[in-house]
Amino acid sequence: MRIGITGHRGLSADVEVQVRSLLADVVRAYDARDLVAVSCIADGPDAWFAETVLHHGGRMEIVIPADEYRAGLPDWHHPTYDTLLRRASDVHRTGLKESDSHAHMAGSELLVGLVDELLAVWDGQPARGYGGTADVAAYANRTGVPVHILWPEGATRD
Repeated sequence: MRIGITGHRGLSADVEVQVRSLLADVVRAYDARDLVAVSCIADGPDAWFAETVLHHGGRMEIVIPADEYRAGLPDWHHPTYDTLLRRASDVHRTGLKESDSHAHMAGSELLVGLVDELLAVWDGQPARGYGGTADVAAYANRTGVPVHILWPEGATRD
């Protein structure tokens, strides 16, 4: 089973704990040896899901939206990004250079095309910018990829 991930970044520490628990529940529902996480490994749910799948014995493939993608992520996330990148069983690239909203959406579209199901750590609100979680979930729905929404009861984001 190939499962992709999309989700909100910048979640509070409290919401992070809850989301990590939800992601672990999803992973435990599968035989992790047959599970492949497909992720852009941004800070937040992308990386948390990849880490969880690897921890349970699954594999991970990475989608890199643009050559400059890593540089646009927070500096504090670079060690996690680099570690996950080294552990990837495969890396997929869009071929784009600039890491902007169009590249992020192109990366998400590539990701959706690689998976059987998409997890969306999503509060159900419209995207705050092109290529946000809502846009990725809508794209998956349009292309027939099932979307499983994860959001902690009563949680909010800034």
